[in-house]
Amino acid sequence: MPLYSYECQDCHAEFELLVSASDTPVCPSCGSEKLQQQVAKICVEIKYPAIAKSWRKAAAAEGELSNFSKKEIQAKPKS
Repeated sequence: MPLYSYECQDCHAEFELLVSASDTPVCPSCGSEKLQQQVAKICVEIKYPAIAKSWRKAAAAEGELSNFSKKEIQAKPKS
């Protein structure tokens, strides 16, 4: 499933959603289906592996695993 960025036309919330072809996305704030798809933000290349590792660890702790390898997903972050 691709990740899309949206802005709600009713409440102006900005958010990202994983959307399959059969889904009709709705705003998580107000439930509206009046959404404007936004241009996705591009992540710049990270020059420092330690920073990338800390960001990935924080994202994994929050459940954001879509950009990680299987090995990284299986590794549990330490609290």
